[in-house]
Amino acid sequence: MRLLYRDDELAVLDKPSGLLVHRGWANDRDVAVGRARAVLGAFVFPVHRLDRGASGALLFALSGAVAAALQELFESGEIEKRYLAIVRGVVPDQAVIDHPIPRREGGPRVPAVTEIRRVSAGWRVSLVEARPRTGRLHQVRRHLKHLGHPILGDSNYGDLRVNRAARDEHGLDRLALHAAGLRFMNPVTHAEIAVDSPLPEDLTGPLARLGLAWPQK
Repeated sequence: MRLLYRDDELAVLDKPSGLLVHRGWANDRDVAVGRARAVLGAFVFPVHRLDRGASGALLFALSGAVAAALQELFESGEIEKRYLAIVRGVVPDQAVIDHPIPRREGGPRVPAVTEIRRVSAGWRVSLVEARPRTGRLHQVRRHLKHLGHPILGDSNYGDLRVNRAARDEHGLDRLALHAAGLRFMNPVTHAEIAVDSPLPEDLTGPLARLGLAWPQK
């Protein structure tokens, strides 16, 4: 995993698609936590999750106390998360999705809000920027499905026929969801941190073949 940012309290690394964050979520031996420890040469604490199929910016704390402080920032919505997703259909220019979903698998539905913006559109597909205001299980994926525009490559909430066509015709063989950026305050120094994760090649290639333009940072 590529290092995107590091200071004395925390680090942000670039997770590839297909990699679990933590071994406890499955029996995988190769997980993001282990790779981060190898890159940083230090014990790390994951403070949020990215789905296995998603890629992008993943935040780690370098101590338990900082991990707890960062988790509080996530819970209070003080960490700004920005995602890019390729979805079925042409989405509105902008929208706010306010639709309750579970916080965790099998749990009760709780309030959840995601802001979306169309970045570009092609034939029956769009590139969407999503900014979740809350942190719920599979929130961006569930909300885009609720809007009627599921993410390509999503085996849980997407359209299997469309996913198959995206794979066979455009080489998209993964979940088309990327954690493109994080913005937050270091809980120790109170310095503002803004980290961007560029789109990986396994998304830029299909984007180009789908006729979609994307931000280059």
